[in-house]
Amino acid sequence: MEHKPRLILVSTSSGRKESLREVLEDPGVKNLVKDRKAEEEASVLKELMELKRMSGGGGRVCYGVRSVEAAQEMAAVEKLFITEELYRSVDIGRRRRYVKLVSEVENYGGIVHVFSSMDESESGKELTQLTGIAAILRFLLP
Repeated sequence: MEHKPRLILVSTSSGRKESLREVLEDPGVKNLVKDRKAEEEASVLKELMELKRMSGGGGRVCYGVRSVEAAQEMAAVEKLFITEELYRSVDIGRRRRYVKLVSEVENYGGIVHVFSSMDESESGKELTQLTGIAAILRFLLP
C-alpha cells in the first residue's frame, strides 16, 4: 500500500482567513481531499456489499428508492448510501424526494453517505449499478 503524505506546504498571499480559499484551490490540497473522500466511500460501500453478500441480497440491506423509503417509514434505516447524481438531481421533484428521504434518515439518527458522481469514483459507479440508493437497516423488516 502506498503511503501518501498528509501534510502539504501551500503558499498564500497573506495570513488572513481569506487565504483559506487559496489553500483549498491548491491542486495538491484538492487531490488530497479527493483521495480521502474516495477512501472513505470505498470503505463504507465495502460494509454494504459484505452485508449484501452475506445475506444473499435480503436481510439488513435494501436498495432501490421504493424499498429504502419503505424501510425509512419504519425508521429502520441505519445507514443510507446515495449517489450525488440522485441527491442533486436537476429534476426538482426528484431532488425533493431524495432530500426529504435524507432528512428523515438523519432525523431518526441515521448516517447518510453521499457518493461522488465523478468519473474517477469507483464506489460511486458501483452504487449507481445498484440503483444509486441503498441502505443498511437497523433490524430485519417483516
